[in-house]
Amino acid sequence: MLDIRFIRENPEAVRENIRKKFQEQKLPLVDDVLNLDAERRSVIAEADKLRSDRNRLSKEIGKLMGQAKKDPSKLQEAEAVKKQVTANSERLKALEQRKPELERELHQKMLLIPQMIDPSVPLGPDDSHNVEVERFGEAVVPDFPIPYHTEIMDSFNGIDLDAAGRVSGNGFYYLLGDIARLHEAVLALGRDFMIGKGFTYCIPPFMIHGAVVEGVMSQTDMDGMMYKIEGEDLYLIGTSEHSMIGRFIDQILPADTLPQTLTSYSPCFRKEKGAHGIEERGIYRIHQFEKQEMIVVCKPEDSAAWYDKLWRYSVELFRAMEIPVRQLECCSGDLADLKVKSCDIEAWSPRQGKYFEVCSCSNLGDAQARRLRIRYRDENGKMQLCHTLNNTCVAPPRMLIAFLENHLQADGSVTIPEILRPYMGGTEVLIPKKRKGSGV
Repeated sequence: MLDIRFIRENPEAVRENIRKKFQEQKLPLVDDVLNLDAERRSVIAEADKLRSDRNRLSKEIGKLMGQAKKDPSKLQEAEAVKKQVTANSERLKALEQRKPELERELHQKMLLIPQMIDPSVPLGPDDSHNVEVERFGEAVVPDFPIPYHTEIMDSFNGIDLDAAGRVSGNGFYYLLGDIARLHEAVLALGRDFMIGKGFTYCIPPFMIHGAVVEGVMSQTDMDGMMYKIEGEDLYLIGTSEHSMIGRFIDQILPADTLPQTLTSYSPCFRKEKGAHGIEERGIYRIHQFEKQEMIVVCKPEDSAAWYDKLWRYSVELFRAMEIPVRQLECCSGDLADLKVKSCDIEAWSPRQGKYFEVCSCSNLGDAQARRLRIRYRDENGKMQLCHTLNNTCVAPPRMLIAFLENHLQADGSVTIPEILRPYMGGTEVLIPKKRKGSGV
């Protein structure tokens, strides 16, 4: 959410930012906000004047009533002033009722205006205009066919989608045996990797209040992602970023405690509305998964440097697992409304012969901090808004797709890179439980 003063002083810049995000339907919001803000300020000014007049007129009535003892004509003057006080009181009451209505409407409109994007963000209407920046590792297509990821998992007796469908419906899964162990090993590696970078490990609440949801994400994202607990002001988190940033709601953080660098584990719950295509079957897009996240709360002048650090951590971790990746800069139309700048880290899929998203790194500037009132005092004692950033560390089971495809051997076995072996009990190779084509 933007500062109302910024909108007031830079309306054309705000409109141009909306155009850059290809959201022309939101252009009328700028005038709506300016008009509501002008009316709100007018209401406040008139109410303040009426309160001042009330005090002045009350004194005048007292004076006239005192004079009426000697001059009866003053009584009529006093009655006239009393009528004026009554009229002013009725008007003041109406203004006091109108003020919160205006503030609610203004707040709701302002929530819909997107954050100002960074000048370096490439312009484009959708993700087809995202820009590849750099590749890391050699993307190889082996000389043997690579099965779909659920077939690989099934060869290890590692997945049961049918039972999950009976128990929970589409979009859920059972992971079993070596595949389940690999899933947990990757999460544990991600946890220790981030602790090694100086981040504090956290396990947050998995449900949050509606006010926190409104603070950390746009209304559109909320409607498309969040599951609400019936009859309660609680939502299941779609990512631990939600509750981790929410932890600082209404806080004034000591400047010497910034940056706050946190890495959090959580299950994640998402509606994933709509169809996503054949390449997103299996466990690519699901309603429940687990993730290790990176969170930074910092001073504004430090957020650009932290953005570069965070996405590079993802590259470092995936390359340590011998998975080729690339960095993809998200274009303006692909940015969520609260984001200043964002990039995806995409892993190589030898089966598809292309990259797919496994991490998303975002700098949200002061958007979340403004909504949640997360502040600190600068060296001059002035209150400032913090900046917030987040990035995926690892999010299995999706990243397992990249792992299994890149480590699959011609005989159906899967190699375990050295960095992951301590988390797999020293195992170097996973041997399939089923022979190819045998079904057993």
